[in-house]
Amino acid sequence: MASGIGIWLYDVENFEQTPRLVGENTYALSVAWSPDGRNLALGSWNISAWDTTTTQLLWTLEGHASWVSSMAWLPDGRYLASGSWDRTVRVWDTWTRQLVWTLEGHTTAVLSAAWSPDGRYLASGSDDSTIRIWEGETGKLLRTLEGHGSDVNSVAWSLDGRYLASGSSDNTVRVWDGETGQLLQTLEGHTDSVSSVAWSLDGRYLASGSSDGTIRVWGAVNGQLLQTLEGHTSRVSSVAWSPDGRHLASGSSDNTIRVWDTASGTLAGTLEGHIDLAHSVAWSPDGRYLASSSDDNSVRIWDSVSGQLLRAFEGHESSVDSVAWSPDGRYLASGSWDDTVRVWEAETGQHLRTLTGHADPVLSVAWSPDGRYLATGSWDNAVRVWDAETGRRLRTIEGHADEVNSVAWSPDGRYLASASADNTVRVWDARTGRRLRVLREHTGIVRSVAWSPDGRFLASGASFMVWVWDAETGQLLRTLEGHTRVVNSVAWSPDGRFIASGSGDGTIRIWGVPK
Repeated sequence: MASGIGIWLYDVENFEQTPRLVGENTYALSVAWSPDGRNLALGSWNISAWDTTTTQLLWTLEGHASWVSSMAWLPDGRYLASGSWDRTVRVWDTWTRQLVWTLEGHTTAVLSAAWSPDGRYLASGSDDSTIRIWEGETGKLLRTLEGHGSDVNSVAWSLDGRYLASGSSDNTVRVWDGETGQLLQTLEGHTDSVSSVAWSLDGRYLASGSSDGTIRVWGAVNGQLLQTLEGHTSRVSSVAWSPDGRHLASGSSDNTIRVWDTASGTLAGTLEGHIDLAHSVAWSPDGRYLASSSDDNSVRIWDSVSGQLLRAFEGHESSVDSVAWSPDGRYLASGSWDDTVRVWEAETGQHLRTLTGHADPVLSVAWSPDGRYLATGSWDNAVRVWDAETGRRLRTIEGHADEVNSVAWSPDGRYLASASADNTVRVWDARTGRRLRVLREHTGIVRSVAWSPDGRFLASGASFMVWVWDAETGQLLRTLEGHTRVVNSVAWSPDGRFIASGSGDGTIRIWGVPK
């Protein structure tokens, strides 16, 4: 069929295209789903509603004198608000198809409309640089919010209805008290018009989309920008903070390691040399060097400033999934799909010893804080603890029902945490191997686990989210949502204020961690 103007629906799981809802000559300036997801409203010179299953036209509402630029359904699905270039907001009863009222007051086009979650208020943003709050039950104008220096393109209520966010052509996002209309924050950073704003489900974050080509995520409590680092062309397998917290390293299936400036979010360097995907990255304790492991069976050491490849360690007979520096920086340990752990002298690249005992690939290695022990996690479902000096196996910790993807020592060395494909994180007494607690709320394979620097919290990566836990009680404190693919790696900043996550969506995200 010849292409034309219309609305298409996509299956978000696989982006298969489904039949177009409207004719080729219909131009829709705005769209809005009904709360039950069964109907879609399209705004042009009129408003039309379509059954999303049958693609049949249900009804048409006419009355606006110009283009309908925004629509919003009341949460109960009965009333629909529409904003128009004719400077009005109209509220319609979709059950009776009748116009309930026309809200007048804006002096130029209305670009955005949004109901508060409880339906008590309706907010509208306009080309006249103002936001107006209307009483939902009567249509009475309650207050006008002024402060933006240009068009207000988008308005959105927080899920608890306490706050209203607005995005404007003045390049800012503003946050207002939903009850009083007081301006609480102005979020600056975009270099062009802000076209859209949206709250996270927990109300802790705001996302803004701009004509500058970026999406920014902000801490709604303090207005802090939480970065999304883009540049890898394939999934991000591993992330690691530099000891001083100024840089972040990431390894990817695009075969590269990238180093990022955490203050600016800019790419500081790309390290190229691996001929297959880079699995793991780790900073030396002094921050001068980066180690990486790869599916090319090698471990490499790089100068972290110049990006120069200093040496390559070869000896593993299969992919190397994990690499870790000893606390004094003298040694490297690597875990491989050849079922072994190898210990290397970092300065010379000399192979010192091979640790054997796992029955399947070794997916993770971690040094104890004092450097005396190594912990390893394997496809064989076990965690093993080794004497780092002699290579002697001290204990085997069993309990997981599937592969162990990640192991991490608590900062004081008293505990071990392990993340598994059985959807759990388990915390163990490192000295005895006794299981202390199981963190079960994950909704998928847990691929990474990390302790906060003070040992009070654990972060884990599972499904599309980062999970933050109280390490002492095992209580789930919060989930950080935003990635669109599996989270493969999590890492705390040295000061404990941020968590970095690397995902199969090709991005690294930096999250603020409220105290």
